[in-house]
Amino acid sequence: MSELQYHRIADDEKGFDLSMFCVPKHYEDDLERVYIPHGLIMDRTERLARNIVNDFGYEEPIVALCVLKGGYRFFGDLLNYISALNRNTDRSFQMSVDFIRLKSYQNDQATGKIQVIGGDNLENLRGKNVMIVEDIIDTGKTMLKLLDLVKDYNPKKVRVVSLLVKRTPHSVGYRPDYIGFEVPDKFVVGYALDYNEFFRDLNHVCVVNEKGKEKYAIPKSD
Repeated sequence: MSELQYHRIADDEKGFDLSMFCVPKHYEDDLERVYIPHGLIMDRTERLARNIVNDFGYEEPIVALCVLKGGYRFFGDLLNYISALNRNTDRSFQMSVDFIRLKSYQNDQATGKIQVIGGDNLENLRGKNVMIVEDIIDTGKTMLKLLDLVKDYNPKKVRVVSLLVKRTPHSVGYRPDYIGFEVPDKFVVGYALDYNEFFRDLNHVCVVNEKGKEKYAIPKSD
């Protein structure tokens, strides 16, 4: 496997002023800054695709498992780049796709409970090489529980690629096989990452401000 490499975003990184980018009008007052521009996401995703093809090329077919909902855009873009490399290089592998939907957040806090609320029959993973594609690894607890679930189906090999990995004191120390960006302990949205189902329609990864958190918060039950 390629040496683990990723783009580390420093704790003091301020990002970019919203006025430099096209941001939907309905979100302009709810965001602090653009943290990772869409173009940079795409460039990094292409690099990850190259690393994956170099590592997986000539192996048996791969099942790419998308973790919904937050992973769908990264998953689609990553597979598009992999497909292009499969067509245009001498290293290639067959891919099929599966989906699983998890829920672990409410507002900006992890609930501590992992709910599997949708997905295909994971029997399809039995005996296969599996590549799990995730949007963000926060504490790592969700991914470890998902890996335990997947292992119940006895896959041949499992690798994990995540667009983002968060530096947080609450981390259990889990690191995926492929990382796009390592980011500070901020609540980020956009590029399909959400806050209570909002902000998925942003092209860029942004930091949501306190006004945005309050505006789209789910009221706590008594």
